[in-house]
Amino acid sequence: MAIPEVVLSSTSPATGARAIPVLGMGTGLDRSALEQRPATKHAILRAIELGYRHFDTAAIYQSEDVLGEAIAEALQAGLIHSRAELFITSKIWCADAHRDLVVPAIRESLRNLKLDYLDLYLIHWPMRLKTGESYPPIESHHILPFDLKSVWEGMEECHRLGLAKHIGVSNFTTWKLAELLRYAKVPPAAVQVVEMNPTWQQKKLREFCKEKGVHVIAYSPLGGQDMFMGKNLVMESQVLKRYSQGKRKDCGSGCSLKNYFILLMGL
Repeated sequence: MAIPEVVLSSTSPATGARAIPVLGMGTGLDRSALEQRPATKHAILRAIELGYRHFDTAAIYQSEDVLGEAIAEALQAGLIHSRAELFITSKIWCADAHRDLVVPAIRESLRNLKLDYLDLYLIHWPMRLKTGESYPPIESHHILPFDLKSVWEGMEECHRLGLAKHIGVSNFTTWKLAELLRYAKVPPAAVQVVEMNPTWQQKKLREFCKEKGVHVIAYSPLGGQDMFMGKNLVMESQVLKRYSQGKRKDCGSGCSLKNYFILLMGL
């Protein structure tokens, strides 16, 4: 399966940065389900066999080491010929969202992944937590003041050091992204929204990003029904069920197909 790719605004042959495949695989794990790890590694290897080259992880996902093991096994098995064939994304967690902690955080992610660089490194959420506070849901007394400007300077340092080919943000609103663009020396190459699917299309954010040359990456194409704040609005939508039946697909297949083309066309 050949997956189309999109050139990001910061793609440069001089830095060895590559285009991003429009379809990727997320690797988040439930913190209480360690038994998921072997199945996750198997799924990643199977995805590589099928042609996936874009894999998304994060410090909070507890899957960086699993993804790293899968990449090493894929190379050993000849499923890929070099690490450069892959596009690997990870994210800094909120407890490390401080100027002096950004570079150490990406180095820790790279150690977990057993890689020399990330293709894309994201600020996971526009917030800062007390050191040691981790998995959602977040309690208000764990939240600290968030200095976006200084944290982004840390992200730019990751880019300058060659630890991240592209840098970007995740779960940012249009307003927050506009604030960042006012002072960023290296503009974000990508913004990963909270959720984008047929019931939550993020039109305002997509239009703003298109105007500013920032690529939008969607997740939860079937809705966030398996997340702590998720609902089943996509899978239970009567409109989408009728659309999928017309295509002789189940609702999940129909929604995934529709979202794939949204990403492919950059809408």
